[in-house]
Amino acid sequence: MPVNVRNLLILMFGLFLGVILALGQSVFAEKTASQAYDGIPLEDIRTLSEVFGKIKENYVEKIDDKTLLTNAIRGMLSGLDPHSSFLDIEEFKELTVGTRGEFGGLGIVVGMENGFVKVISPIDDTPAQRAGIKAGDLIIRLDEKPVKGMVLDEAVKLMRGKPGEAIDLLISREGVDKPFKVHVVRDKIRVKSVKYRVLEPGYGYVRITQFQQRTGEDLNKAIDDIKKKNKKTGLKGLVLDLRNNPGGLLDAAVSVSDAFLTEGIIVSVRGRHLDSQHSFQATPIDQINGAPLVVLVNGGSASASEIVSGALQDHKRAVIMGQQTFGKGSVQSIVKLGNNTALKMTTARYYTPNDRTIQAEGITPDIKLRNITVDIKEGGNQYIKEADLKGHLENGKKPKVTKKKNNKENKKEKPLASTDYPLYEALNLLKGLTLLRK
Repeated sequence: MPVNVRNLLILMFGLFLGVILALGQSVFAEKTASQAYDGIPLEDIRTLSEVFGKIKENYVEKIDDKTLLTNAIRGMLSGLDPHSSFLDIEEFKELTVGTRGEFGGLGIVVGMENGFVKVISPIDDTPAQRAGIKAGDLIIRLDEKPVKGMVLDEAVKLMRGKPGEAIDLLISREGVDKPFKVHVVRDKIRVKSVKYRVLEPGYGYVRITQFQQRTGEDLNKAIDDIKKKNKKTGLKGLVLDLRNNPGGLLDAAVSVSDAFLTEGIIVSVRGRHLDSQHSFQATPIDQINGAPLVVLVNGGSASASEIVSGALQDHKRAVIMGQQTFGKGSVQSIVKLGNNTALKMTTARYYTPNDRTIQAEGITPDIKLRNITVDIKEGGNQYIKEADLKGHLENGKKPKVTKKKNNKENKKEKPLASTDYPLYEALNLLKGLTLLRK
């Protein structure tokens, strides 16, 4: 065997052994060597070594060893499923920062579909959302570079950049005849995980944009503030908005579910080995004391959003309203390697309390809503009422004196039905549930 080929074999053997040992120590620490791994496939390693040598010798441009080895690792992981990948130093750092709610980019969560980048969800208050990018869009070009043939990591790197730098995306959208360009200016993405307001006296609204480290804590603070603002009426009902929420941390999803449940399993996680199987139980405190709850979801609701909606649906604690969710029922573990890089690898599936796996299926809403907009028309044909007839009898009560409204009050806000029809329907349902409780 030539010396250079033997050296390459030793190099590749060391590489694979290093990855295997890292996995064994980080994830499967209690496994024996035979349980964790059956052995090195030497014949395949020889093939890999031969390919490595041929590329080094014959490729049109000179490529350094590190680049080839990194690409080999990326290939191993990207070939498993759309959510497994190798994270270099920069990517690992960005992932760590991202779970805390601040990172750079366009503000979209993406995956791969048929060789193109698919938008799982645009993130609230980001360049992508402001530019009109929607869940389900397929990105087919990044500036002038075709996406077809790229791995996801390559496409994501092209979308990254310094704040202020622009990129043109060529988008294919269902229902639109031909692809169209979207001009997006990159920015520093700061994600506020929990937003909330009072819809009407007694009815609260909480939107969760992503599941981060502080999401559970921030949700409880939001509910406390909504309660304070509704001291007179009490909290009659709450809308939890998980639309276009791409997911995030499993622990955060458990905390959010636990805020409304008082007993039972929230979610079960099951991998190949006993030490990767866990069940999470609810604690006996419901933050809204059993008040009716409606959860809004759509095709951009994924992963942790589906854990929450599935748990609340199975326990019959909430009415799930909207559209079929994305269907990501797998769990990714971050395995840190010795050189400040990491593997993001699918290690388990999660199951709802009723033992449902929603992988590639999603959560089916209890009440389905079509993706429509409503145009409110003022005036038009009105029924004539008794009070409109000339000479009608009075009802014996003193006529109400109406106060003149100031200019600020005269400025009408757009009706909720026209600005956010699903939320309008959710509020109406909450009112009905409140009446039934009485």
